[in-house]
Amino acid sequence: MATTQIDTGSVASQPTEVHRHGYLFGLKISASMSPLLHKTIYEELGLDWEQELFESSDIPKFLQLTQDPNFYGASVTMPNKVAIMSHLDEVTEECSEVGACNTVFFREENGKRILCGTNTDVVGIKESFYQNVTSPDTIFHDKPAMVIGGGGAARSAVYALQKWMRATKIYLVNRDAGEVEAVIAECLARGYGDRLVHVATVEQAEALEAPGAIVSCVPDFPPVTQEEITARSIIETFFKKDRKGSILEMCYNPNPYTEIGGIAEREGWQVILGTEALIWQGLEQDRYWTGLQLHELPVNRAKEVIAARLSQISKL
Repeated sequence: MATTQIDTGSVASQPTEVHRHGYLFGLKISASMSPLLHKTIYEELGLDWEQELFESSDIPKFLQLTQDPNFYGASVTMPNKVAIMSHLDEVTEECSEVGACNTVFFREENGKRILCGTNTDVVGIKESFYQNVTSPDTIFHDKPAMVIGGGGAARSAVYALQKWMRATKIYLVNRDAGEVEAVIAECLARGYGDRLVHVATVEQAEALEAPGAIVSCVPDFPPVTQEEITARSIIETFFKKDRKGSILEMCYNPNPYTEIGGIAEREGWQVILGTEALIWQGLEQDRYWTGLQLHELPVNRAKEVIAARLSQISKL
């Protein structure tokens, strides 16, 4: 696998009216809004394209499917984000540095299709804040940030906060200390882990400056074990600090209105729903797949359709 910086403006041919298909490749994807998001975009563009569900962890089978000339690309989700990387010809800088791929696309070279990977989760996280926070300079620029969790989404959040959002340091809070240490070690190895701080106790949290931006990357369930209870107490300690900021709640399935989000809102924080990250990372994916720029994509229509689906969920 060769790591290269890829010119995103030349990764695909301009859209045509030929029927084409892509995939959402992963497990537990039946409730995903990704196919709806992309269907909306393609319909607005007049494209006969669709994203199909491929609920599997069978990478050889997936690679076989990519050989279809009408395959345009795929969203990749757990548990395939890391495993797929060694099977790609090229990856982008952010894909390499995060260590996870959520988007497969083709680049054409001398009549050949080069199988490439990128990570658009980082863009989804960044844009969720910049599109919804009215004053980044006041709220999160040049201030500490915080990431809750220790998986792939947490790694994407660390990358976005440090590379693009001017975080002075990043607090890591998680029930599993080993996962946090693994994140720190990997980020140090990739050259951007020097500002990470594992916050393991309430006393430590009380002594630290309030974060401006928080990204929560954990499932929505009440704490049960002692480790989970401690992590929740640390999070609430940060929420209660005098200076409030914005929190992106990445969990939106089955419901984007999570327990952590509710606590943050009651404490005066601005809560950004995880569907915002879905929208902005999905638009970035379609930039790769269609070759169009963001201003050429139906951004407002995509937001309207996801908002309508959200309304249905909230009523349920």
